[in-house]
Amino acid sequence: MPLQKLQPQTGKKLLRIVTVPISLKHLIKGQAAYFAGLGYQVVLVSADGPELDAVRHNESVPHIVIPFSRKITPLRDLYCLYLLVRLFLREKPDIIHTQTPKAGLLGMIAGWICRVPKRIHTVGGLPIMTAKGLRRLILRFTETITNVCAHQVLANSHKMAAYMVDTKLCSRRKLYVLGKGSSNGIDTLHFQAESIAASSEELRLQAGIPTNGFVFLFVGRLVKDKGVREIVAAFEQLARVHPDIWLLLVGPTEEHLDPLPAETWEAIRQHPRIKALGYHSDVRPFFKMSNLLLFPSYREGFPNVPLQAGAMKLPAIVSNINGCNEIVQHGVNGWLVEAGDTSGLQERMEDLLQHPLSLKAAASKTRDIVMQHYSQTQIWQQLADMYSRKETVSLFYKPHLRPITGGLFHAGEDQSKVS
Repeated sequence: MPLQKLQPQTGKKLLRIVTVPISLKHLIKGQAAYFAGLGYQVVLVSADGPELDAVRHNESVPHIVIPFSRKITPLRDLYCLYLLVRLFLREKPDIIHTQTPKAGLLGMIAGWICRVPKRIHTVGGLPIMTAKGLRRLILRFTETITNVCAHQVLANSHKMAAYMVDTKLCSRRKLYVLGKGSSNGIDTLHFQAESIAASSEELRLQAGIPTNGFVFLFVGRLVKDKGVREIVAAFEQLARVHPDIWLLLVGPTEEHLDPLPAETWEAIRQHPRIKALGYHSDVRPFFKMSNLLLFPSYREGFPNVPLQAGAMKLPAIVSNINGCNEIVQHGVNGWLVEAGDTSGLQERMEDLLQHPLSLKAAASKTRDIVMQHYSQTQIWQQLADMYSRKETVSLFYKPHLRPITGGLFHAGEDQSKVS
């Protein structure tokens, strides 16, 4: 695969590397354009995919294809490592910043081989948290290698960082968390109810849902790890006694990775008030027409969906796992249930059907919390501060960094507040 040398520009060269292009389109949308605007020579790197046209249009920076696979593919991975080494030697980046597991592993190894001056890896989620047996051992090894090769590791939640220290996946001195968490923040101008001209009632009629119905919503990949099996099972039970409730499932299927059981798919296809709507590039209309988000995922880093919903004044039931339980304060802007607990999820859904005032009170607080702690500009400004630092190891005594639990760092805080 030919890798053409990019035309030189002014400023430091930043390579932003992810496994698949859907991550560029959604997980870090807008970052490349923002840093290009600050004078960086930004280059995006990922596998090929249908999202690339939108990425190139949105970001207006060069993109290079490396044929990463999310699966365990040793020969292909070695080839991708070779391509990355060749790319780094030709382009001589000042900074490489990886995100997602495969891109992180190969990107950090290649960066170490080429001695890239600043190597940053973002941990958005850890499959090791739910893995068992040999798979767990392999994931632990690859995650450790990734972090050893990195100069700095950005955990996208404080509890994720604490987990990584407790399980010795990463050295404490390398870990950072931006603000209250998140790797990209939320575009609060884009995610607001007023950005959709149609009313909730109009949107429901377009979707074939009665205007007086109660709409539960899930947004994400339709896989077991996201708790979709529990959502469908709980909804089926509630629908027997509540004829006015509906369930919308918005997101792509992944039959080759963590597929849903056959009986769950059968229930989705057969139930008249469950709508599996597939992938949608704009999920705001679904947030606006819904009453409650369901997000009982088994594992997350710092999920965007509850933040996006919160910015549009939609409260959520989320699982009591790291990331989710840092965004949602139980009984304030949403509710917590245990991951994998179908009966607990069903009971909470039933309770909120019976107590609409609790739902209304939570909805009144969600946007303010997102605006205060998770706006995109805050996260990007703190990331820009990290990129601009000359040091390549974590700093215990710099003014812009405050040590938190066990010596982890909370970027963006004034150290003078710490005794």
